[in-house]
Amino acid sequence: MPRFQLIIAAIEFAATLAFAVSGLIEAARRRMDVVGIFAVAFITAFGGGTVRDVLLDRRPFFWVEHPGYVWLVFGLTVVAAPWLHRRRERFTERAMMLPDALGLGLFSVTGVSLANAADMPAFVSVMMGVITGVFGGVMRDVICNEVPNVFHDHRPYALCAFAGAWLYLGLEAVQAPPLLSLAVSVALIAGLRLAAVLTGWTVPRWPRD
Repeated sequence: MPRFQLIIAAIEFAATLAFAVSGLIEAARRRMDVVGIFAVAFITAFGGGTVRDVLLDRRPFFWVEHPGYVWLVFGLTVVAAPWLHRRRERFTERAMMLPDALGLGLFSVTGVSLANAADMPAFVSVMMGVITGVFGGVMRDVICNEVPNVFHDHRPYALCAFAGAWLYLGLEAVQAPPLLSLAVSVALIAGLRLAAVLTGWTVPRWPRD
């Protein structure tokens, strides 16, 4: 496997782990049973990447090509579900923020990098990064019977992925080492999201009547 593909596979593994953890926590907060916890973790971990693969016409889907990712989510559910049920009252929304921010950064850079490697136009590549990073969380919120957080929270989320994806393309344009481009872009996306959560930074809201 070429070095670039190995790096992307490693990042996808880390992203899957991060988003699966955020899904596990949210499902436990919702008092779901073990089947519900697995379903939420699975959809959160694989939703964005699957949409990306559909739009880029990549087959097999990344989690089909790497079935170990599915076993990872299954194993996490089996091990963590009893522990999460005992401690669900201790989990607040903020408990999800670190794994969610990391998952956003990691998955966003896989989306933009794979689209760029497929010679997609720059804006299309950026949007692939945003879709890959955001849609897992959107699907998680929908199946948890919530309006997706990204659409009403007002703290930057998709905008963080958008900015980081452009940074990645900029670094690639100046021929920065691939690993550096990926790492710096992940750090920017995750850092912006965590800063928005911790400081209460919000984007302008629709004015009230």
